[in-house]
Amino acid sequence: MQAVMETIFDVIYLTTVISLGIIMIRKSRGRMQYKVYGIMAVILGAGDSFHLIPRAVALCTTGLEHYTQALGIGKLVTSITMTIFYILLYHIWRMRYHVTGKNILTAAVYFLAALRIVLCLMPQNQWTSANAPLQWGIYRNLPFAALGLLIIILFYQRTRKGKDRPFRFMWLTITLSFAFYIPVVLFSDRFPTAGMLMIPKTCAYVWTVLIGFLDMKN
Repeated sequence: MQAVMETIFDVIYLTTVISLGIIMIRKSRGRMQYKVYGIMAVILGAGDSFHLIPRAVALCTTGLEHYTQALGIGKLVTSITMTIFYILLYHIWRMRYHVTGKNILTAAVYFLAALRIVLCLMPQNQWTSANAPLQWGIYRNLPFAALGLLIIILFYQRTRKGKDRPFRFMWLTITLSFAFYIPVVLFSDRFPTAGMLMIPKTCAYVWTVLIGFLDMKN
């Protein structure tokens, strides 16, 4: 039952975000904010597919333990594409609110993103191992969490200051995604059921994509 339900959920998720992203790219009509938003959505879905597709295959065939290498590589790719996702979201923030300058802020965003990617690429992560070290999971997610917190603060301040109703919940979607993701990083090895939190985390990302899509339509 888990295999069927999880596979259906993943297919719906990947199809939704990638489709919405493609539509936004095609119908942006020169509006760079929405074009970048569409690219961001496609990167989100395409990156997650590297992990979710092997996982679905594993669940529907011989089990996760026989796909350790594919799942590990998929997690690595997803970790990098998620970092790119937040870089693009930062630039959407700049475009939407006509932000200029703030070179130190931009440098901080790229520093945290680069540090995250470098840590993800370190061999100590043992991505293809069945017993990847928890401490490296924490190391690589510290700059990622800092990057996420920074984006949360930026959107919260702007949406409250400018009363941007279409984006008023953007900060909340990002907050929820991290709130559900962090326990998975910390506890999923000891408590496998914690992995179920990836479902509401994924829903939070769908909400993020829908915010931009609905705003473009309106």
